[in-house]
Amino acid sequence: MTVAGKINALVISVAIVAGGLVLAIIAHREYAAAKQPLLQRSVDSVADLPALQIALYQDNSIMQNQALQQLLSISAAIQYAALLSPEGRMLALQEREPGARDPAKTFSTLRGGAPLSDNTLTTEGMTARYWDMVVPVMSAINPQDLALTSSDLNKTISDVESAQSLYILGYVHLGIDRTALLRSVARELEGMAILTCLFILICACLSFYMTRRITAPFDTIVRMADDVAAGRPVQTKGLERNSEFKDLVSLLNSIIGGLHTYKTKMDVDHHLLSMKVEERTSQLSKRNQELNRAVREVTETKERMRKLAYYDSLTALPNRRLFTEQLDLLLRLAKRNKERIGLLFLDLDNFKRINDSLGHSAGDLLLREVGKRLSQCVRESDVVAHYVEPKSQIDVSRLGGDEFTVVLNQLDRAESAGLVAQRLLDALTKPMTIEGHELVVTPSIGVAIAPNHAENVEDLLKAADTAMYYAKSSGKNNFVVYSEDMDADSVDRLTLENDLRKALERDELVLHYQPQVDTLTGTVVGAEALVRWEHPEMGMIPPFKFVPLAEEMGLIGALGEWVMAEACRKMVELQSLGLDLPKVSVNVSSLQFTPSFTDHVAQVLKETGLKPMRLELELTEGIMMDGAEATLAALNKLKELGVQLSIDDFGTGYSSLSYLSRFPLDELKIDRSFVVEMENSESDAGLVIAIIAMARSLGLELVAEGVETHEQYRFLRQHGASVIQGYLFSKPVPIDDLIPLLAPGYFSASTPAAEHA
Repeated sequence: MTVAGKINALVISVAIVAGGLVLAIIAHREYAAAKQPLLQRSVDSVADLPALQIALYQDNSIMQNQALQQLLSISAAIQYAALLSPEGRMLALQEREPGARDPAKTFSTLRGGAPLSDNTLTTEGMTARYWDMVVPVMSAINPQDLALTSSDLNKTISDVESAQSLYILGYVHLGIDRTALLRSVARELEGMAILTCLFILICACLSFYMTRRITAPFDTIVRMADDVAAGRPVQTKGLERNSEFKDLVSLLNSIIGGLHTYKTKMDVDHHLLSMKVEERTSQLSKRNQELNRAVREVTETKERMRKLAYYDSLTALPNRRLFTEQLDLLLRLAKRNKERIGLLFLDLDNFKRINDSLGHSAGDLLLREVGKRLSQCVRESDVVAHYVEPKSQIDVSRLGGDEFTVVLNQLDRAESAGLVAQRLLDALTKPMTIEGHELVVTPSIGVAIAPNHAENVEDLLKAADTAMYYAKSSGKNNFVVYSEDMDADSVDRLTLENDLRKALERDELVLHYQPQVDTLTGTVVGAEALVRWEHPEMGMIPPFKFVPLAEEMGLIGALGEWVMAEACRKMVELQSLGLDLPKVSVNVSSLQFTPSFTDHVAQVLKETGLKPMRLELELTEGIMMDGAEATLAALNKLKELGVQLSIDDFGTGYSSLSYLSRFPLDELKIDRSFVVEMENSESDAGLVIAIIAMARSLGLELVAEGVETHEQYRFLRQHGASVIQGYLFSKPVPIDDLIPLLAPGYFSASTPAAEHA
């Protein structure tokens, strides 16, 4: 703000404050002058109103209201008038506006402890709207004299000055509106407010005029300084006649002349310097371009070398070397800051099968898509690394690796790693389109937490890897968090792998058979051959422990070939004994169903001499959906041999209905999971009914497996399923125990009561 502005602001502020103070003092004086007469007039009116005394004595409500109306007419500021008994009880009330009087105000509050004969004036704080004035009604009439006539009342009231004592007949409560009183005073102050504003305006005008006269020479000096800076002649505008500024004007003119001469010289020097600078700049620019080109080439070469050294060429993710260095650094930082780090070790299930069936190029595309999905699922602070080398001695450029790791940095709690693992599972199980094939790849994920499970890179990787193999052995497509018990399980697994390789050579595998019973006749119409492993030290090992292990080790082909050959040989032996077993069912793994599988089946039938119609192959839905045209050709070739085909565990896999009509199938098996849950789940029960109806409409045989209770049996029989397989009739038994069960009608006596169709 300029000096003139500050002076003007000060003068105006002083004028406003002075005028405001004067106006406030006058307003307060007028307000007080209006208040006291009103209060006194109200008290006098109550005392000078004989009708009020008579109305109270006679308890005449009409006269009471009339008297109160007279009190309201004293002033517009009186908003209500109430007549109270000596005890404070309400007798009558007159209000200018309904609800003006607050009923919550008690008599004791209004009186405030004042003597009975005193007037009181109370208010509830500065913001209250009303004054509450309570005036006692004094009279020479004794309220105890009940026999006074009207003439006696008038005489007594008129002789009040000679009365020896006065009595309190009641009280008048007046509500005086302070706002109304203030408005009446404000009207009288309007003229004074106008004079105050006029005073402030005059002061402002005088201030503006005086400051303009005082600061005018300074404005001229400022313009003169601008002329000096711009090199223009100084315009004094009469200032040279002012003795106070005459010397200053002469000094400025001499400065202008010197500056002009100096400026001319500087312009010449500047032009010469600019020419030299342009020449040197051109030379430096050429050298700078050459240096930039060299630096760019070095940087690009360095970046290429870094990518080759630290990044996987297939997926562009960090490789083992970079991942190990980053993880080591993160572990040391986490140890210093006392933080958790999670490591997720991910392996794709059955990836080798995709390479074998679709080729390595499709496998490479699949790995790229997996890398993209993993990168989209983790935070920017986490690290995703692709292991293109399953072992340390294999070259890092190998494209066949299917192992990934994810490092979760700064975990808030250990359970968060499980949430990320589930997110990865959900992302990877969504179908991928690779070279025109829609593929579903499932991962097995091992989770390890530092420092809970390990504190260095090697031990943490080992723990996560152990947990991953535990997840794979637990059914795949899930995640498992590492525990110390898994180390012992890993040793057991390694021992089991070694023993499984020798099991076929040592003839430790045997077949058990679970009969399939036609409940209409009670006769066994087929049996499912199930492989068992009689371990010399561990005893009987169930298939769910060693069959997945055989798939991972690549032994499932040899194992499946042995099962098929052994089942066919045993069927031929039963026929030589004169026993009638219409068919034997053999499970076929999706990894076993290769292009050479059909030729192997034909060779087994030829070597054993079993009629093809007595061999039934139980296929999974995954086989049906993997390469439809090639699968259709293989199945047609099997049908040409005379082999029967069955869909095992129908409804638990891809559940595409198109292959039921396209492929040459003979039988449909209802999965045990639906049979077990149909008693407790209406949806599962409805699904079983739909499968039965669908099999009938397509002309397929139907087998319900996993039947264990009479209720399950009755439900299936009532809805048309007659061939039953399950513990209700028999568990899987050795061939010697199966022979007695093959007698015609063997199960007819033990068949639960049912409603036969």
